[in-house]
Amino acid sequence: MLLFDFPTLVAFVSAAIVVIISPGPDTIYTLTESLRHGRYAGAAAACGTATGVLVHTMAAVLGLAAILRTSALAYTVVKYLGAAYLVYLGVQTLRRDGEFEIRNNLSEGTTSLRRSYRQAVTINVSNPKVGVFVFAFFPQFISQPASVSLQISILGVTYATLSVLYLLIVVAFASRVRHIIVGSETISRLIQYASGSVLIGFGLKLVTEKQSGA
Repeated sequence: MLLFDFPTLVAFVSAAIVVIISPGPDTIYTLTESLRHGRYAGAAAACGTATGVLVHTMAAVLGLAAILRTSALAYTVVKYLGAAYLVYLGVQTLRRDGEFEIRNNLSEGTTSLRRSYRQAVTINVSNPKVGVFVFAFFPQFISQPASVSLQISILGVTYATLSVLYLLIVVAFASRVRHIIVGSETISRLIQYASGSVLIGFGLKLVTEKQSGA
């Protein structure tokens, strides 16, 4: 017996795409890394975001997401940690000089790629809104109570895959315009300040938002 029928999968994919393409810190970070360090770093950030989604999916399977949804203290702690990290990345972006100069993508070191991946994972995992979203959104497409964990896992993998595909499109776009952007010091500075400010803005927004369903 199939776990999902075709209409259910179509409905999930359609809804997931709408959510994924909405601008958020994951997209901004992937775009920034692509412009700053090249397409490989952007791809590493995209994979990091997908890994974060899978972590939230596992948390939902284990019931940890339910704790975030029902416990105001747990939600607040994770929220402030996530907000602090976003603000930290934003400030670091604003303080760095020469980060948008053209570099040879082939010379990207594994250390830089690991950093891009690791920071993307941290951005996603430390955002409690993602965990609450997975816990609240995925069950709407579950039809067989006997295999809830398996169905949530499949939906999580699907969502992570869609996230990677979308972010790779963002990376491809950034790669296309990267040389034009970094060729102008003025534009480079504007993007640097805009990226840093947006990350800080997401962090502050996360702090001021209230927990839903608490």
